[in-house]
Amino acid sequence: MIREDDHDRASPSPGSWQADAVSISIERADFDDPALAPFLQAHLNDLEPISPPESRHALDLGALQAPGVRLWVARAAGTGVLVGTCGLAGLADDHEELKSMRTDPAYRGRGVARRLLEVIIDDARRRGVRRISLETGSADFFGAARRLYTSVGFVECGPFGHYVEDPHSTFMTMGLPDTWDVGAATDQHRLPTCQRT
Repeated sequence: MIREDDHDRASPSPGSWQADAVSISIERADFDDPALAPFLQAHLNDLEPISPPESRHALDLGALQAPGVRLWVARAAGTGVLVGTCGLAGLADDHEELKSMRTDPAYRGRGVARRLLEVIIDDARRRGVRRISLETGSADFFGAARRLYTSVGFVECGPFGHYVEDPHSTFMTMGLPDTWDVGAATDQHRLPTCQRT
């Protein structure tokens, strides 16, 4: 079991560990899981009162099953309750987009999202991906998410892919080195700009 204080010594891979006294496991999503659709719908519902329709870019269940998209889930060990999701969608051969990052409100602030990020970043790096970019909201509601992304090495950039400038959006990017220290955000991981693909 990997504990939060073991991050410098342990490779980030799906499995079980303990975060703030909550045992959690991470695995690739099973789209037949009846709990997955309502969890993802709750993510869409969270955005509805905050962002206008043209500024909501979260993927629904069908879009997350498209080719080139990978989704992970975090579960409370013992009960198997779904407590978090995080995905990657391909933009180019070496560039992917972070999607569907959500933690159940009851588990926020307990390391779930950070651990999901570590797993998907390591997965991308091992597959030869050189950059991960993301779009998140600019409202205060998304402040904790932006701080988390910054803490692992993401920096703000301009729109990428199909995105355009939007006052409701914040765009961020991170370059992936050949090796990556788990949980460490250093200048060598950062890119100053985000190019369109």
